[in-house]
Amino acid sequence: MKIRSILGAAALSLLLAACGTSQSATPTPAAESADIVLKVGASPVPHGEILKFVKDNLAQAAGLNLEIVEFTDYVQPNVQLDEGQLGANFFQHKPYLDDFNASKGTKLSFVTPVHLEPLGLYSKKITSLPALAEGATVALPNDATNLGRALKLLADNGLVKLKDGAGTAATERDVTDNPKKLQFKPLEAAQLPRSLDDVDAAVINGNYAIEAGLKPASQALALEKTEGNPYVNGLVVQTGHEKDAAVVTLGKLLQDQKVKDFIKQKYEGSVIPAE
Repeated sequence: MKIRSILGAAALSLLLAACGTSQSATPTPAAESADIVLKVGASPVPHGEILKFVKDNLAQAAGLNLEIVEFTDYVQPNVQLDEGQLGANFFQHKPYLDDFNASKGTKLSFVTPVHLEPLGLYSKKITSLPALAEGATVALPNDATNLGRALKLLADNGLVKLKDGAGTAATERDVTDNPKKLQFKPLEAAQLPRSLDDVDAAVINGNYAIEAGLKPASQALALEKTEGNPYVNGLVVQTGHEKDAAVVTLGKLLQDQKVKDFIKQKYEGSVIPAE
């Protein structure tokens, strides 16, 4: 009887210990997101390419089923995310997101910084900044934050001067000195590479420059500095979904060292991983 009691007690103790371990274990984000499809909207280059690298090399092992939807503009990825057609998007920097939320009344949140695409000034007609003639036409991105960013690039390279405190919201009205009397031509960002045949120079977003076969690191007449740059691109979700398991998992994968190495090797300085 005593032996049976001891064996029974031991078995019960093992059972309780096993149950206790099972109940106290905390599932990892990857475990929670297993078999969950996360639909992410992205610009084709480099965002879609980076996501495809994650999907092909990291997502399955992390328990993430990643679906990539590509867009060629800067509006629909946010509209569809706000409407719930997407679970996240990856194409924008925080100043653009803040302006979009303010102007459209959306509630979207920046989650994870991934990379910087330096904005550059390009031309098919000249090979150096001093060669930019008086009265030259310069195309600029027409969305609010990238317009200010483009004007700052021109100001940093001595082509114009901006009103003190103009910041990322700068427009042509904030140009206080324009010694070469440059003519500005605001266009939708996606159209800027095609405009090079018609203008003297254009300030082009990094993703559209790469997509058009331009090499920012070697072909830009002027290129944004990376130090202290607020225009890092990252993962964005509807506000309130920042801690969703699939979102947390993808955020960690996008910051993985393998992704940073992929960015460095593939884009050779034209896209720079966030630190």
